[in-house]
Amino acid sequence: MAMKTFFITGANSGFGLAIASAASAAGHKVIGTVRSEAARASLAESPPDIHTVICDVTEFDRVADVVDAVEVEHGPVDVLINNAGYGHEGVLEESPIEEMRRQFDVNVFGAVAVAKAFLPRFRERRSGFIVNVTSMGGMITMPGIAYYCGSKFALQGISEVMRAEMAPFGVHVTALCPGSFRTDWAGRSMVRSERSISDYDALFDPIRTARQEKSGKQLGDPAKLARAVLTLIQSENPPPQLLLGSDALKFVSERITRMQQEIDAWKDLTVSTDG
Repeated sequence: MAMKTFFITGANSGFGLAIASAASAAGHKVIGTVRSEAARASLAESPPDIHTVICDVTEFDRVADVVDAVEVEHGPVDVLINNAGYGHEGVLEESPIEEMRRQFDVNVFGAVAVAKAFLPRFRERRSGFIVNVTSMGGMITMPGIAYYCGSKFALQGISEVMRAEMAPFGVHVTALCPGSFRTDWAGRSMVRSERSISDYDALFDPIRTARQEKSGKQLGDPAKLARAVLTLIQSENPPPQLLLGSDALKFVSERITRMQQEIDAWKDLTVSTDG
């Protein structure tokens, strides 16, 4: 495999750290973004040969300058891993709209800002690979994570359009859709809205409790996800989306089946509006 230069957002923890570590160990050049000097110092103690850069993806006006400086110092980037993001948990009625805005700023607008900084470079070079980390939560839903699923559904759709627009220029775009993995997503990195309406107790409290108890014990191994990503970027014909994890396969497959059943059940009304 030819050595490549990776740009990985959110490289100091979770999937970002796992992918950065695997890519570096495989001999690739890795530039990882972090949001603070403290995170940079922490990352410096982890895997070797990861070049760090301070970049808050929600500072939209600064992202292009960061990318420009990286390519001046390290040369052309071949692979963008758009990984920075976090989870929000809360009943929709109870969750402040400001929490939704922050969720979308990071998970959607931040990812798009980084991608847009690379699009002209990849287009002009007629090469490049963008991996937008979404989630099985960008293809299925469950009570209590409306803002998170909304953000990932949005990035999923944007990724598909980005893929179609960049394909004529030899640029690949894949949405990576992990299931449940042993990261801090459901732990310290998750923002949780406070409970306030007892009507939702029976529905939501068991979900929140189960998620907290499962955190750190999920089936998915981040190191194996990282190896899968390295396999993905070698593909000459990568998929629009790649599910990772047996739970993602199960839940998304079940949703597709339900959707087809619903479409079939309502097709007479669906086509009644033509003409």
